[in-house]
Amino acid sequence: MSDAGPGGGNPFEGLPMFRDLARLFAGQGPVNWDIARQIAVWTAAEGEAEPNVDPVERIQLEELLRVADLHVSDATGLSTTPGGLLRASPTTRTDWALQTLQAWRPFLERLATAVSAAGEAEGTGPDPATQLLGDLGRVVGPVLLGMQSGYMVGHLGRRALGQYDLPLPRPSSDTILVVPANITAFAGEWSIPEDDLRLWVLLEEVTHHAVLSRPHVRARLEALVDDYVGRFEVDGNALEGSFADIDPTDPSSFAKALSPETLLGIMQTPGQREVAVRIETLLAALAGYVDHVLDTVGHGLVGSYGRIAEALRRRRVESSEGTRFAERLLGLQLGAVQYEKGQAFVAGVLERAGEEGLARLWASARELPTPAELEAPGLWLARIDIPTD
Repeated sequence: MSDAGPGGGNPFEGLPMFRDLARLFAGQGPVNWDIARQIAVWTAAEGEAEPNVDPVERIQLEELLRVADLHVSDATGLSTTPGGLLRASPTTRTDWALQTLQAWRPFLERLATAVSAAGEAEGTGPDPATQLLGDLGRVVGPVLLGMQSGYMVGHLGRRALGQYDLPLPRPSSDTILVVPANITAFAGEWSIPEDDLRLWVLLEEVTHHAVLSRPHVRARLEALVDDYVGRFEVDGNALEGSFADIDPTDPSSFAKALSPETLLGIMQTPGQREVAVRIETLLAALAGYVDHVLDTVGHGLVGSYGRIAEALRRRRVESSEGTRFAERLLGLQLGAVQYEKGQAFVAGVLERAGEEGLARLWASARELPTPAELEAPGLWLARIDIPTD
């Protein structure tokens, strides 16, 4: 009996259960989105039905959004919308996960295509066992990426307060996603007035939206993330080892073989480091800028601003499992060091050139800082020809 199965190329052909799975997997594309959506829903809601958002809460969020929009626009001088009126869209954890899965679909498919191309370029060789592994990867790959994509956004949905918890651009829209259930849970955990937290979240979301809606910022970040995920490669030896450890009688061995850590160990490459540094530079500058805007407008609007700022800034460097996986998969990793760099950059610009100098940060692609300039804001000011005091 051939190792490749009676069909000559399908390793599952001889086993009824796997034959059924193979039929399910056939023609699914680079990522199995049906599986991704099912896992995202189950993970986000933890297997429970979610109630719809209370209409009264929708009205309250819209009123607070008007306040946040006005103050962020005044403080930044940036348009907060690509066009039209900015709206709040309160949503459940499940709906947040599904919308995020759809918004990130181009990046995840780019990842899947890169991995598939790398695997084909490696070749499987004449060894029947290696041939079996290659067939297994082609069949399981889209399912594995679908599982991991759903797992990732589902975990994020259980924690996200708004749509920019991970500052990745979404399709152009005048809508801000907010997750009231998570806001309520976080407010209770930290004994924070819920209305204060709602306004703080909206101020942060609107500021992110104002910057990431600028075409050149969106284009730069999308290109960097696309480049990052496109550089993943397949380590055939690591892949073979992960599947070799599967014991059909031990379900936990499947979970280990298909875990985020195993997937990343298989695919991450040294070639991504340079791209990751450029992503880190842009996001650190963005984080420092958002913090400055919030400090500028928040103290006068949010009664418990100091407590909320401390709680949320601690939260963002104590990320969840799903957040860590998404950050590594998409190259969006920011820790305490990077946030401090962003804050120091903004403080350095303000010290030398004031608010007028900082206003140039998002003016065009030319003004976006380089990694060296993030460390030395004077270099950035000199390059863009701003005189310093």
